[in-house]
Amino acid sequence: MTVAVVLFTSDLRLHDHPPLHAALQAADEVVPLFVRDTGIHAAGFDAPNRRAFLADCLSDLDSSLRHRGGRLVVRDGPVVREVRSVAAQCGSTEVHVAAGVTGYAHRREERLREGLRDDGVSLHVHEPVITAVAPGAVTPAGSDHFAVFTPYFRRWSRESPRKPLAAPRTVRVPQGVRGEPLPDRADVAGASPGLPAGGETAGRDRFARWSCSGLSRYEDRHDDLADDATSRLSPYLHFGALSPLELVHRARAHGGPGAEAFVRQVCWRDFHHQVLAARPEASVKDYRTRHDRWRGEEDAAEDIAAWRDGRTGYPVVDAAMRQLRHQGWMHNRARLLVASFLTKTLYVDWRIGARHFLDLLVDGDVVNNQLNWQWAAGTGTDTRPHRVLNPLVQARRFDPDGVYVRRWVPELRSVEGGKVHEPWRLAAAERGELDYPDPLVELADGLARFKHARGRD
Repeated sequence: MTVAVVLFTSDLRLHDHPPLHAALQAADEVVPLFVRDTGIHAAGFDAPNRRAFLADCLSDLDSSLRHRGGRLVVRDGPVVREVRSVAAQCGSTEVHVAAGVTGYAHRREERLREGLRDDGVSLHVHEPVITAVAPGAVTPAGSDHFAVFTPYFRRWSRESPRKPLAAPRTVRVPQGVRGEPLPDRADVAGASPGLPAGGETAGRDRFARWSCSGLSRYEDRHDDLADDATSRLSPYLHFGALSPLELVHRARAHGGPGAEAFVRQVCWRDFHHQVLAARPEASVKDYRTRHDRWRGEEDAAEDIAAWRDGRTGYPVVDAAMRQLRHQGWMHNRARLLVASFLTKTLYVDWRIGARHFLDLLVDGDVVNNQLNWQWAAGTGTDTRPHRVLNPLVQARRFDPDGVYVRRWVPELRSVEGGKVHEPWRLAAAERGELDYPDPLVELADGLARFKHARGRD
C-alpha cells in the first residue's frame, strides 16, 4: 500500500483542494495532517480570535473526513519535525502542500524540502489555493507584479481559471498514525464574544444564504455601515475554509452587477497576494516610502489608547473599534475609515494600527492587513497617497441615520438621527448627562506643527 501525506495549512477544506486531490490519485492511502506550528506562536500571530476560529475549522475538517472514512491528524510542534515524523511513521514517500506567498511560508517550504530530502521523501508544492489566480500568473511587461489595481483587474478578469475540484467521496487513512487531540474553542481564553463559528460547513452555508439574499444588492449596499450587506466571508477565506476560485465561479454563474462587484473584491485579495509575493518586505516596510516620520507609541500613547478603546470622541470611529473588539471583525468601509483616522489625522505609524488589527481580527493575515493599512497610510498601492477619509463625511455618507453608531456606542443611543455623529454640537439640554468624550478637536493645529517640525511634506 502506498501512502502520501497532505499538509494542510491555509486551506482547511475538502472542496477544491488540489494537494489532496493529487495525493489521492498518487497513493492508496493518505494522511491528512495539520501541524499547530510553534513558529506561528513565537511570531505572535496566533491571537485568541484566530485560535478559536481555527479550532472550529479543524473540528469541522475532521468531521468531514470521518464522513468519508478518514480523519485529521493534528500535531503540535515545529512543522519540519512533525511532517518528517508522520512520513516516517506511515512509510510515505511523498508530501503534498499548497504553496504560500509570505516569506514565512517560503522559508517553511525550503526547510521542508531539505528535511524530507534527507529522508528520501519528495515534496510536491502545488500552486497557492488561497487565491483565485495564483500570484505571478499575470504580470505586466517589464515587471514581476502589478503595482496598481485597475490594470491588474483587467488582466485578471481575462484569465480562464480552472474548474473547482469536487470534494473526495472517500479518504482512506492508514491505521496507527498518532495525532494530538483536536483543539476546542472552549479552551481558548480571550476570544471576542461575538466571534462567528468557523469551518468549511459554516462557510459554505453562509455563502449559500448570502448569495440568495445579499449578492444581488451587493454593488449598491456593500459600503452601507448600518445595513451590513457584506458577505462576511473573509474569515473563511483567510483560513481556506472556502475556495476563492469556487466563489468566483459561483458568483459569475449567478451574474448581475452585485456579483460583478463581489468578484472585484475577490480580485483585490489576489492583487495584494501578488504584490506581497513579489515584495515580501512590504509586510513591515513601506511599499512606496513617502519619508514620513510617524508618531510612535511613546509620542502618541494617549491618542493610540483612545483609538484602540473606541474613545476618540468621533462616534463612527469609536463604533468601528468597538465592533472589532466585540466580533473580531470590522466592516470593510470602517476599516479604511479608522486606518485613515489613525495615520492621516493622528499621524501614527501604520504598523501600530496593523498590529492592533492582527491582535483582534479573526481574518487578520499579513497580506491583506498590512497592504490595506499601507493603502490607507499612503505608503502602499493607492495612486492618491494623500487621500484622507474625513470621519464626519464618511459617517454622513455611509451611516446617515446613525444606526451603526447607536448599535456599537450605547452612550449615544438616545441621540436621534444624524445628530449622533457630532454629539459635541448638541445643545446643553440635549446633551444632558451624556457620558461620552469630547473629540480630539485640538489635534489639527498640534499635529500640523508636529509634521512641520519633523519635515513631512
